Amino acid sequence: MNNFLNLFIGEVQRMKKYHILSASVFVSFFWIGMVHLLNVPDITFLFLMVVFFDLVSMSILMVGVTIFFEKQEGVLKSLIVSPISKTEFLTAKTLGNLVSNIVTITIVYIYAIIFQDININLLAFIGAFFLVGLFHTFVGMLLIYKSRDFTELLVKMMTYFLLFMIPVVFEQFGLITSRLYSNVLYIIPTKSAATLLEAVAGNVDLWEILISVFYLSIGSIILGYFVFKKFKDFAIRESGV
Repeated sequence: MNNFLNLFIGEVQRMKKYHILSASVFVSFFWIGMVHLLNVPDITFLFLMVVFFDLVSMSILMVGVTIFFEKQEGVLKSLIVSPISKTEFLTAKTLGNLVSNIVTITIVYIYAIIFQDININLLAFIGAFFLVGLFHTFVGMLLIYKSRDFTELLVKMMTYFLLFMIPVVFEQFGLITSRLYSNVLYIIPTKSAATLLEAVAGNVDLWEILISVFYLSIGSIILGYFVFKKFKDFAIRESGV
């Protein structure tokens, strides 16, 4: 437990050192500026779309950036010969990665409740936040396992965004209204992510919520299994041991 707490604190300190937390604050003000300029009477939908963009894209990007910097500093090589277990290391890294999302979304939420009208179930929102964030943090880890350098990682991220995020965004903004298209989207995880977030505003049928929770829960378990199983091979490869 002490190892885990020390590792978690270390993760947050490294995120501060790598300016990831600063980037999270900058991104939050970018979102606030965009939402403010749109000037809509109820920003609930826009707020949930901001959360969707942030959790899907930034969860993947930030964990990739963190591990990339650690690789350059030889952290992975040190880990191999240290008494720290990979379970403690990866759990601390997973939760630490969500801190950047928490910073961004908390700032935007504070702006929303002070200056705008927003109506969400906060407890349901917290549950959806952690499930969507956990799933995409694992996606980010697996992408960096399969990448030889940072450029290749960015290409894989952009491919994920184009294939899995943009189609859902089209549907969420009403650019494509076909029911068949909407149902087909359930084969990709970002549809479940968007549905869960939309549900915290009370606009989703129960069966859609259940499918989304099931998809992301089972998906997180499967992805987490491969993240933990493949980590040692990744650390050895990147350390040149």
